[in-house]
Amino acid sequence: MTPEEFEFLAGLVRKRSGLVLAADKTYLLESRLMPVARKAELGGISELVTALKPGANEKLAADVTEAMTTNESFFFRDKTPFNLFTDTILPHMLKTRATQRRLRIWSAAASTGQEIYSLAMLINDTAAARGWTFDMLGTDLSGEVLERARKGMYSQFEVQRGLPIQLLMKYFKQHGESWQIDAAIRTMVRFKENNLLDPFVGMGRFDIIYCRNVLIYFDQPTKKQVLERIAELMPEDGCLLLGAAETVVGITDAFKPVPGARGLYARNPALLVDSVKAPAAPGVRPAMTASATTVPNQAPVFRTA
Repeated sequence: MTPEEFEFLAGLVRKRSGLVLAADKTYLLESRLMPVARKAELGGISELVTALKPGANEKLAADVTEAMTTNESFFFRDKTPFNLFTDTILPHMLKTRATQRRLRIWSAAASTGQEIYSLAMLINDTAAARGWTFDMLGTDLSGEVLERARKGMYSQFEVQRGLPIQLLMKYFKQHGESWQIDAAIRTMVRFKENNLLDPFVGMGRFDIIYCRNVLIYFDQPTKKQVLERIAELMPEDGCLLLGAAETVVGITDAFKPVPGARGLYARNPALLVDSVKAPAAPGVRPAMTASATTVPNQAPVFRTA
């Protein structure tokens, strides 16, 4: 790959996804894009660049972007964001939204769905959420990974990564060497393609947003832009969860850290301070109370339209 070809491809990926590729990532670019070139029946990287340069091959450009973006995800990843959900975020929201009894949750880099399905299982196991309406949205720029998310089918390796055995037995059915999450959980969530670099047209407002392990790939101006546009979608006590290696500090004043809650941010953290409490025990506590499914007529309502 010539320096000019690298510069062209890195620029294309950055423009479409925000991913910044340093000059030492030539090998990574080649290894991930050669399969794309072969699939398009092209002889190699040079032919791929030639096919992309006219700017008319949208499908090929999308395939290149998808090949370069990381779709790493697993159930209850990093534990802390989910402990915060059960210990702090959900109790706060159930208290402060008691009149409308409705919550909107967005997983802004949903990948193959493990993150938002983890939240759906936690909600379904929360008795206090009975009778509430939850609008749960998972988005990603990759249509391919979202198709996998909609099917909810995972390998043995994927269900062994972070998923408590009691939730595997309760919410999954085995199909050969794969496991599929129960249809009742799948219908709790809707998925759609969305690029964080594009305007958030028609998204509405969200009480809780998980945007983890994606901003780390952006440069500072892009991080600032994305965070400030996310802030416009949230109320003052809305909860934003970022990845362990991500922060808003030094990037934007649109959000501020919530004291005592690592990785949790809000436009006005003071509104959440009283809700923060120390975890009852290490790890994820998937069942806060008796399962909501034991009272079918009062189960949480999940809006899928």
